[in-house]
Amino acid sequence: MASYELYLIEDVAKAETRMRLEAAIRVVYVVEGRLGISSEDGETHVEANQTWHGTGGCEMVGEADRARVWRWELSSPEDGVILSEGGDDPASRLVLSEVIVLDPEQAYLIRCDRVEFPPGGIAYRHTHQGPGIRCLLRGGFRVETGGAEIEIAPGEAWFERGPDPVYAYATDDVSAGFIRVMILPAALKGKSSIRYVNPEDLDKPKSQQYTVFVDEFIEI
Repeated sequence: MASYELYLIEDVAKAETRMRLEAAIRVVYVVEGRLGISSEDGETHVEANQTWHGTGGCEMVGEADRARVWRWELSSPEDGVILSEGGDDPASRLVLSEVIVLDPEQAYLIRCDRVEFPPGGIAYRHTHQGPGIRCLLRGGFRVETGGAEIEIAPGEAWFERGPDPVYAYATDDVSAGFIRVMILPAALKGKSSIRYVNPEDLDKPKSQQYTVFVDEFIEI
């Protein structure tokens, strides 16, 4: 087993601002604006509510008056967090980082999806088959796990280890949505990672809806 660090960084860039990033297992989600990304795989343009995934070095370029980006990265703890470099006015902040333990002898994938809840929607007590960092896009959300209860506001992030039971629900009279990135066993490609703790919850109607952006094998 080996320790790795999972990071969530927020980047904000004005138009034409260039941000150079070193190699890492990376998922980029554009919250607002438009972003250009150049890598060894070529150039692409990422709109709001779209993602990009890569493992090599890259350069991100703001293509709107203000591009706001959430960037997840997985690396060894010795590498540290990779903040943007270069440009006239790039701004990066570390939102959350967590140490996770993985087995280098096992195969893994990285998954990024968007989870939407209607007002008052509930995620019944459940676990996941791998760790991940979530960040709330909109609405209000409350998470109960490990005997603690936290209320999440838009732009705030939280970590779920995976095997710890979690009960969560939307708290406002409006819908709630968050983006999450998880590291999962490769055998789960295209499959749900959720397991419900209470058997009686299995057949209850589920109000959450999922949009999968990235579901790709990785080498750690």
